[in-house]
Amino acid sequence: MLPINKIIPKAIIFLLMVIMAGTTVKAQTTQPTWWFGVSGAANFNIYNGTTQHLTNSLTAPTAFHKGNGVRPYGSILMEYRPKSVLGLMLNVAYDGRGGKFKDVVAPCNCPATLGTSASYVAIEPSIRLGIPSSGLYFFAGPRVAFNVNSDFAYTQLKQPNTNGEFSAMRKSLVSGQVGLGYDIMTSSAASTTKVSISPFVSFHPYFGQDPRSIESWNISTVRAGIALKFGKASKLAPAEVSITPAPMHDFAFNVRAPLAAPLKRQVSETLPLRSSVFFDEGSTQLSPRYITLTSSQAADFKESQLQNEQQADMTGRSARQLNVYHNILNILGDRLRANPDATITLTGASGAGSAEGKTLAENVKQYLVTTFGITGARITTAGRTKPVLPSEQPGGTKELLLLRAGDRRVDITSTSPQLLMEVGGGMMRPIQINTTQINPLDSQVVLNIDSAQQLLKSWSVDVTDDKGTAQHYGPYTRDQESIPAASILGSNTTGDYKLVMTGETRKGLPIRKESTLHLVRQDEAPTKGLRYSILYDFDSSNSTNVYDKFLTDVVAASIADGSTVIIHGHTDIIGEDLHNMQLSKDRANDVKTTLERALNAAGKTNVKFETLGFGEDTGNAPFDNNTPEERFYNRTVIIDVVPVK
Repeated sequence: MLPINKIIPKAIIFLLMVIMAGTTVKAQTTQPTWWFGVSGAANFNIYNGTTQHLTNSLTAPTAFHKGNGVRPYGSILMEYRPKSVLGLMLNVAYDGRGGKFKDVVAPCNCPATLGTSASYVAIEPSIRLGIPSSGLYFFAGPRVAFNVNSDFAYTQLKQPNTNGEFSAMRKSLVSGQVGLGYDIMTSSAASTTKVSISPFVSFHPYFGQDPRSIESWNISTVRAGIALKFGKASKLAPAEVSITPAPMHDFAFNVRAPLAAPLKRQVSETLPLRSSVFFDEGSTQLSPRYITLTSSQAADFKESQLQNEQQADMTGRSARQLNVYHNILNILGDRLRANPDATITLTGASGAGSAEGKTLAENVKQYLVTTFGITGARITTAGRTKPVLPSEQPGGTKELLLLRAGDRRVDITSTSPQLLMEVGGGMMRPIQINTTQINPLDSQVVLNIDSAQQLLKSWSVDVTDDKGTAQHYGPYTRDQESIPAASILGSNTTGDYKLVMTGETRKGLPIRKESTLHLVRQDEAPTKGLRYSILYDFDSSNSTNVYDKFLTDVVAASIADGSTVIIHGHTDIIGEDLHNMQLSKDRANDVKTTLERALNAAGKTNVKFETLGFGEDTGNAPFDNNTPEERFYNRTVIIDVVPVK
């Protein structure tokens, strides 16, 4: 059994944990004025002083000084609480103060023990001090105790055991106590029958606790227990029930509009090249998506030919860029041919096994050797079951077909800077192309409404010109949407518009916000823009570190003081929409931080930034999501540099 000096702290800590775990409920009734109940506790008794004369005829040869014991306490109780703070308490209890003195050794070298079963009927009135809006309370008051048991048991090794009653026991004692408790309501807020479980602790110092009229034996007690209380409450009248409705969120509706809306802009784009060739499921041959040449065509092919403006028969979203991506084998062949000392490694990956992965790599090698005349010794091949950086992760269960399609590929690596200039992530050296942006982002009207995705079912915008002609856009669900200025202007060259945003909260409440808009049409931007892109691995937002040199030395260096930089992040369609939206915002903000740091170091402080996160929004994605390469190239941040006008 643990000694008393260890039991007391453990009991107090346990009860304090129970106290702090209690909760309060919002009142729908009055609080009872009168409470009745019972309590049970353990008295941790500590003996000090001296006792030796046990009875008129028995004196122990050696005095007993210290001791302890744990004895039960039980009471019936009543509480009067006319106010939430000040009240009265009364306990009428059986109060065990027994224990055992520390063993001593008599002069005969005989061990001796002394135990007592001293107990009392106690009356304990107290003043109760409650803490408002909490179950915590403190109490203090006198204790009047009447002795009901004064038995003792004395043993000594060389004489018979002696049981008897202490002589000179005081019939009554007057002492005091202080303590604290916590009322934990177990009944519902609407119930008029209130039930409370109340853990409590109290301390009874030795003052007034000399159980005998002779000698100096005294008792101090720490009490720890739980009370069960019952009270009768009344229902609050309707007028008394205080119901404060939660304030409705004050949605902020912001509109970003261009002063002049260019409908198209000539752009010089630095286009990244993913160093991967993807293979169709079930086939080890090059996919027909990739542009392959005959040997005679390859002899005339130059990478620079891809820099020209997109051809008239190239239709669809970003057809110019996809044409470049699907020429990846020809670009690689041209670079190997132009740099005869460069070498590459082709690593094929297939879920069917490393042998098939190597077959994929060998087929890419065969094309480069046969078509471009590259010496086979310059190309090393290897096979794997999964790429070094796979999209499919262990334990994944969703959209596995799309993930596995992205892992069936051949990755190109090289230590030759002419092939894979380190712009980040081991990507191939980017290619420069000239293209035309239709409805560039700086001509878009961007609508922002905070917390829409979290708090609104949907929202829409009605745009009305000064002649009363209205256009409706929506419904939307995200925080940010954009509308091409050309769509609003139509055939007009200029216009003033009133925007009315209407929506419905998830609780069914309507909201309405207004704004105004002035647009000026510009058929073509007078200045040529710059565009840069960086690519990310699947579900990653931390590629900025490996792109730091490219962003600092190339991108930031090309931004003139006074320019506007629009940074927009995108993801593919794999994964949850909310996660992808946040991922695209994180990517865009990371790029912005890197560029701002580089521009400040260069003394360019008059640059305006706009960051946008489109997530997997297919309406704003650079590409479709039908093929692995489209999904890979959608994992991107695009940086549009709009020059000073």
